[in-house]
Amino acid sequence: MVEQIKDKLGRPIRDLRLSVTDRCNFRCDYCMPKEIFGDDFVFLPKEELLTFEEMVRISKLYAQLGVKKIRITGGEPLLRRNLYQLIEQLNQIEGIEDIGLTTNGLLLKKHGQNLYNAGLRRINISLDAINDEVFQAINNRNIKASTILEQIDYAISIGFEIKVNVVIQKGINDDQIIPMLDYFKDRGIEIRFIEFMDVGNDNGWDFSKVVTKDEMLSMIEEHFDIEPVEPKYFGEVAKYYRHKDNQVKFGLITSVSQSFCSSCTRARLSSDGKFYGCLFAEVEGFDVKALMRSGATDAMLLEQFKALWHVRDDRYSDERTEQIVQNRKRNKINMNYIGG
Repeated sequence: MVEQIKDKLGRPIRDLRLSVTDRCNFRCDYCMPKEIFGDDFVFLPKEELLTFEEMVRISKLYAQLGVKKIRITGGEPLLRRNLYQLIEQLNQIEGIEDIGLTTNGLLLKKHGQNLYNAGLRRINISLDAINDEVFQAINNRNIKASTILEQIDYAISIGFEIKVNVVIQKGINDDQIIPMLDYFKDRGIEIRFIEFMDVGNDNGWDFSKVVTKDEMLSMIEEHFDIEPVEPKYFGEVAKYYRHKDNQVKFGLITSVSQSFCSSCTRARLSSDGKFYGCLFAEVEGFDVKALMRSGATDAMLLEQFKALWHVRDDRYSDERTEQIVQNRKRNKINMNYIGG
C-alpha cells in the first residue's frame, strides 16, 4: 500500500534519482573541469559505493512512499560494471512505472543491448554540440559529436526512446541551438535545451553566461514555425513546444530564469548513499548507507525516509540572487557526485 508523503512546501515525492558512480569519461567544464578532475583525482573506492542490492532495497521502500519514476545517473552511469543487473532488479519493483538513464552516450554500443534486454527503454543523452570542434572543446576528451550521433542511431535501432539534453552557455555553444534543432527535428528525436546552472563549485558560473529560455525561444522562432505544448504532469521541468510541420517536440528547461522549485518532486541519492532533497544542496546529505549497514530494518528506513521528506524545504532556484550565489560559492555539492 502506497503512503503518499509531502514536504514542508506541499510537494509530493514522485521521482528517485540514483547516482551509481562519481566517475566520468568526459571532463566538461560545467561539471567536471579537467583542471580539478585531473588524471590523479581520487574517486570513491568501490566499497563506499552503494551496492545494487542496497539501491534496490532503497527503491522498494521509496515506492511505498509514492515514488513512481527512477532515473539512473552518475557521473557516467555506463562506467558502473554490470549496470544491466540493476535495471533488471528495479524493473521488478511494484509501483515503479518508469526507469530512465542519463548518459553521455559514448558506451551505448558496448552496453546498450544488455540494458535493453534488462528492460530499460528510455535514455537521455547529454550532447552539448553537433559541431565536432565545438563538442571536443566542451568535453575535453577529443570525443567528436559524430561519434555520439552514431551511438544514438544504434540505440534507436535496437528500440530505445531517446531524448537529447543540451546545456547552453553563452559564447560557448549557443550557436548550436538551430543546427541541433534542425538535425533532431528531421529524425523525430526530442531535444531539450537547458539553461546553464550553478551546480557544484567548479564550473565558473555567473548570470552573464546564461542564455535564458526567452532568448532561446526568440532565436528558435526566427527559424522554425512552432507552437506551445501543454505540460503532461505535475513537476514536468521542461516547457515544451512542437514544430507545426511534423509535430516533433522540443523542450526548454528554465532552471535559472523561471524556477520550477514549487513542483519539484525529486529525491536524490548520491553514489555513496547520501540523501539530498535538492540538486543545489550545500550541506552534506543524510547518510542512508551508514544507517543501512548498521543493521536498520525496513521499518526504520521507511521512518527515516519520511522524516527526511517531511522537513524538506529546499527552493534554491526560487531564491537565487547574485548575492546568494556569491555567499554559497565553494559550498555546493558537485554534480558528478549527486547526479544531474
